[in-house]
Amino acid sequence: MSDPVVAGPSLILLVRHGSTEWSDNGRHTGRTDLRLTEKGRHQADRLPPLLATLSDGALPLVFSSPLQRALETAHRAVPGVEATVVEALIEYDYGEYEGLTSAEIVERHPGWELFRDGCPGGENLQQVIARCDSFIAKLERTAKRRTVVVFTHGHLSRLLTTRLVGLDPQAGAVLQNDTASIGVVDDKRGQYVITGWNIRAH
Repeated sequence: MSDPVVAGPSLILLVRHGSTEWSDNGRHTGRTDLRLTEKGRHQADRLPPLLATLSDGALPLVFSSPLQRALETAHRAVPGVEATVVEALIEYDYGEYEGLTSAEIVERHPGWELFRDGCPGGENLQQVIARCDSFIAKLERTAKRRTVVVFTHGHLSRLLTTRLVGLDPQAGAVLQNDTASIGVVDDKRGQYVITGWNIRAH
């Protein structure tokens, strides 16, 4: 992807949902619609002051994956602001790898790398890139020069970040983000740059 010229929001805060039973166990959770655990709810409840600080108090536009772990995080983290649900923000479809740990997947497929190989019976890399690009286009249409907060998932948010800042999609492999963490993508002189990553309130 060529170097982007910013046409959308001036600040994008990417929030991974709070903890679930499967995220705590390292199991790949794509379309399985799990709720937050008590730990995850506590994580989400600690986010409002941090989000307010990172956004300099601006009233944001809020977008969320339709899965309940992301929506519940959004409702707790930005109370009083209704999140716009966007299907494109749903997590990778892991197909045959749904519910497996990385170690279990590598036993089946030595050398497997999600950001290169995709998932048998699920999505390939180009399909997820297309979803990310469709969301970026939506931001360019609806959120020009606004602050936006995006509640999504671990792998999807990492690939979305590579598309925003013009990195190779495989760079998503090194953008580790924990549950209820925030990534900050900021407009600096007409170029999106990562100015914060894996920022946590817990």
